[in-house]
Amino acid sequence: METVRRLRAMALLCRQTSAHYPDRSWKLLAEAEFWEHLANDTLRQHVEQCTAGSSLPPMGDNPNTAASSAPVTA
Repeated sequence: METVRRLRAMALLCRQTSAHYPDRSWKLLAEAEFWEHLANDTLRQHVEQCTAGSSLPPMGDNPNTAASSAPVTA
């Protein structure tokens, strides 16, 4: 998450700098878009990694529930 914050900070810096240099604003705004894109990709990868191992079983597949049709043997 620290990486995402740093990438977004770079995008913000580019946008702020473009306000002070109107002759280069198109290039700086394009660079800001690049940093935002990297931040979004990094965040998406982080979320995918976090949720990859935590899949829940489908409803009704738990043998400990009353709605299950499979008998529980001890």
